[in-house]
Amino acid sequence: MEAPQKRSIVIAGHATSLSLEPVFWQTLREMAAEKQQSLPEMIAEIDATERPASLSSALRVVALKWARRGA
Repeated sequence: MEAPQKRSIVIAGHATSLSLEPVFWQTLREMAAEKQQSLPEMIAEIDATERPASLSSALRVVALKWARRGA
């Protein structure tokens, strides 16, 4: 398993750092492309939703659900 990669991203005008494994970054890029959005735009939408855990955890769950949909 590959180690998480930390990336800085601007969401709603403020910079934040997210740490995700490469497979999740790739899945999120594919999701954003399908939605015809930039990755930061899509992450901002996910960030704006109410969630019980961190943004990184929420992104992993969203990516997994999206991947399962295509399986």
